[in-house]
Amino acid sequence: MNICGRPVVHHLLDRVTGSKHIADPKHVVVCTTTEATDDRLVTAVEGYGCSVFRGSVDDLIRRFADAIEAFGFDAVLQVDGDDPLSSTDYMDKTMDLILADSAIDIVSAVGLPLGVNTKSFTSRAMDKVIAAYRTQNNDTGFMHFFTKSGLCKHEEVHPIGPEHVHDTVRLTLDYDVDLEMFRRIFEALYRPGHVFGLTELVRFLNAHPEIVEINRHVSAEYWRRTTEKLHLEYVGADGKLVTITH
Repeated sequence: MNICGRPVVHHLLDRVTGSKHIADPKHVVVCTTTEATDDRLVTAVEGYGCSVFRGSVDDLIRRFADAIEAFGFDAVLQVDGDDPLSSTDYMDKTMDLILADSAIDIVSAVGLPLGVNTKSFTSRAMDKVIAAYRTQNNDTGFMHFFTKSGLCKHEEVHPIGPEHVHDTVRLTLDYDVDLEMFRRIFEALYRPGHVFGLTELVRFLNAHPEIVEINRHVSAEYWRRTTEKLHLEYVGADGKLVTITH
């Protein structure tokens, strides 16, 4: 999928490589599957200059754990591949907290538009989760093992102000109408060599409510599907099996 003549993944990689915590594009690792359908993604990522790890199809916890071990990472900025407008500023804010307090396992940005929030976590957090999780088909909601299980010390960062808040827009790529919305946004705001920020994005959306309406009607279906698929099991501190369903 292309927007403004570039693969969607390149727009996301612009944002990730712009983090002050990324010294080399090779330190950005796109974790994808071993399926042949992901070969084109691999080509696009390597063409940009970033790295690739190919692992489990449905077990994202195992895929991430194997990638962390393969690359020897102590901490990770985690950005979803279907969120091409993830905020570089909040990537930095979450990692800043991880580095400032060794007791914290994971930091997530909350309260931003859907599809903009990011997270940072330590390899220690992954060790805790990999030892406890039991659901191997966890492509929906896998981060709940870190944030809702009590296994990890979790902190949050919040929007710096109303200029980073939009309560109704969905900026994640699941449906054809999502892609159409992204095309409209990038056609208006993208300039080669310039990564537009969250303030600029929210200002544009507030000025153009018709853009928000392009994919708003799929939100109910998205949340219904997510709720139906979400079923994660792990072993709690007391040795009992616990289920996360929301």
